[in-house]
Amino acid sequence: MKAMLINNYGENENFEVSEIAKPEVKANHVLVKIAASSVNTIDMMIKNMGTDLPLSPAAPALLGMDFSGTVEAVGEGVTGYAVGDEVYGCAGGLADLPGTLTEYIVADSNLIGHKPKDLTMRETAALPLVAITAYEGLTRAGVKAGQKVLVHGGSGGVGHLAVQLAKYFGAEVFATGTGDNQKATVEKFGATFIDYMTEKVADYTAKYTDGGFDVVFDTVGGANLTNSIEAVALNGHISTTVSLLEIDLTPLHFKGASLHVVFMLIPMLHNFKREKHAEILEKLAEISNEGHLTPVVDDNQFLLEQVGDAYAHLASGKAIGKVVIEN
Repeated sequence: MKAMLINNYGENENFEVSEIAKPEVKANHVLVKIAASSVNTIDMMIKNMGTDLPLSPAAPALLGMDFSGTVEAVGEGVTGYAVGDEVYGCAGGLADLPGTLTEYIVADSNLIGHKPKDLTMRETAALPLVAITAYEGLTRAGVKAGQKVLVHGGSGGVGHLAVQLAKYFGAEVFATGTGDNQKATVEKFGATFIDYMTEKVADYTAKYTDGGFDVVFDTVGGANLTNSIEAVALNGHISTTVSLLEIDLTPLHFKGASLHVVFMLIPMLHNFKREKHAEILEKLAEISNEGHLTPVVDDNQFLLEQVGDAYAHLASGKAIGKVVIEN
């Protein structure tokens, strides 16, 4: 089968069209004919940094984590899936798990779910990593109806789904960003837009809350965590996807707030509670089927052989929504 392999890691290295053996289905797995795959920031980091990241596969590597497609064979021990089922998931492209930049994947049945009925394969492929991350961040923070939730980076890959899910859970949602495009995305999904370039944290926190936001979902992270700590309520919750830094947690301590670090690749990397991802994917499909979850997909279309262009488009910062590659 055709595959796009990276033979050497680095920003200037290119994917090469290759022929590799079609994988055989095995116990507790399904063989999926891939319809589409999306590009995530972590995919670009792996390509550019290679083995400097402990989760990168050995080169030559088959990258790509997210996919949508159709089940072609079902392994022993698998229940709930049959040949012909349309599925999606985040199941490869790191450590010893072969990726999705190819025609077929043998995926752990605990890392997939049934495809949302009203989304295209292209839209569905945009969901798994970012939607699982958004769902995990919100549920770990205990989001519930009536709360006020602040999403930093509300128009981003994780952020725009977190906005929709927080609304689904019944929260009043606010989201930071800047510029007309980000404002339009945030408001499209029913959140109040906050321009972080013109509004200070103390000002918008006082404007919209009585003492702070119940939950802050920080998809920007890094130094922005100090803004999240400033914005969160007493005994509130912060979830973040980017906490690779040293930071003084004293202000967090005096608020008695909780900090949740979300790293959704753990089940894949450590074969740890993978069934949780299957449960989340099924729930996300249900939420989407009810009309409450739709990903924003970039208008540019890329075929498998154009994966290098897809990665470059995401790296350019000009993509609006998830970048998707179709087979």
